[in-house]
Amino acid sequence: MLVHSRGARWAVWALFGLLFLPLFALPLLVVLAASFATHWSGVLPSGPTTEHYAAATRGEALQALTTSLVTAATASLIALAAGTWAALSAQALGRRGRRLLDALFVLPLAVPSVVVGLAVLVAFSQPPMLLNGTRWIVIVTHTVLVTAFAHQSVSAALTRLDPAYEQAAASLGASPSYVLRRVRLPLLLPSLSAAAGLCFALSMGELSATMMLYPPDWTPLPVLIHAATDRGALFTGSAVAVVLMTATLLVLLAVSRVRTQASYR
Repeated sequence: MLVHSRGARWAVWALFGLLFLPLFALPLLVVLAASFATHWSGVLPSGPTTEHYAAATRGEALQALTTSLVTAATASLIALAAGTWAALSAQALGRRGRRLLDALFVLPLAVPSVVVGLAVLVAFSQPPMLLNGTRWIVIVTHTVLVTAFAHQSVSAALTRLDPAYEQAAASLGASPSYVLRRVRLPLLLPSLSAAAGLCFALSMGELSATMMLYPPDWTPLPVLIHAATDRGALFTGSAVAVVLMTATLLVLLAVSRVRTQASYR
């Protein structure tokens, strides 16, 4: 922390607490409290119970959680592969080519996700690419939405990569493919794992585009949360939301562990 006096440090921490608690921590704590409540007519919830979690960890909710995990994992892997390939390929292009490629990948972020969902729905509702009504249209949509983050993360890591390692390997007779597999990609592993975690988290929470095109047999957990709150089951929806947050955090912690180990190689 770039603050040397004790009073200034306390002031910074106090400012952090005033900003963090009401903007980030308090809404999540309210959801957590609601997931254990049966009534909330006063300032605090009442009627503590765990029945909402029993409903949130079995049946339709458990199936929706599995759907979200499979969708997020698949979309993240495809996005990471596509984004990494594009970032590596852009190194051979000029400055204008890289800017054009960056603009193409960022384009889905420049429009609402509902527009992306509509575009995918229109594009894949006719042969020969008829994906409408299948799980793949959800996975494709999530991939389109998160690939930009993978591409930007890997591109930024490539600009910071010291070319001396690759030059040393090439001077010793290593082929370009060998340099890519044994030098460049291992050096990029921390950034790749960070990009994978970001893509996974974003996919797990995606709702707007998913609402437009998910089939009945492939319902992600955010859709189930929206449906529960829409019909007035706020406490059950809160429990399902806590399950979603917990599953996402566990995966992110595992990815963070991989990133930390890769950083010390």
